[in-house]
Formats: sequence, structure tokens, C-alpha cells
Amino acid sequence: RYAMQAVKQMEPQVKQALQCFPKTAFGGGFYRGGFEPKMNKREATLVLGVSPTANRTKIREAHRKLMILNHPDRG
Repeated sequence: RYAMQAVKQMEPQVKQALQCFPKTAFGGGFYRGGFEPKMNKREATLVLGVSPTANRTKIREAHRKLMILNHPDRG
């Protein structure tokens, strides 16, 4: 009973604290749109988080970072 009252009192403080975090901390930084059956360059750049005019080095760095984050033994 006391716990429920404490949670109600702390709710505004928790909401305010969560607003301080960047959206990417909670998965808000990923592409939410649908995809074509075969990926095109535009979709690939959205997934990697690089600009469509990014050079080869930037694309490779973004790909490597994404693969490391999603690797089952790392991340």
C-alpha cells in the first residue's frame, strides 16, 4: 500500500527525468518506416544512419558499428 502511494508521488519526477534522456537512448533513433522488398540505396542509408551522399569510408564505419552492436557475442 505504501509502495503504491510512493509511486504516485514520484511519477512526475520520473517523467521529468526520462525527458532529459536523448530519444536514441530508448530506441527512438532508428528508422520506423516500411521497406521495399529489395533494399535500395535510400533505405540502406536510413538503416545505417548516414547521409545519401556519404563517402565509402563513412558507410563502412556505420556498417561496422551496426554489425558490432547486433553481433550475438558482443554488443
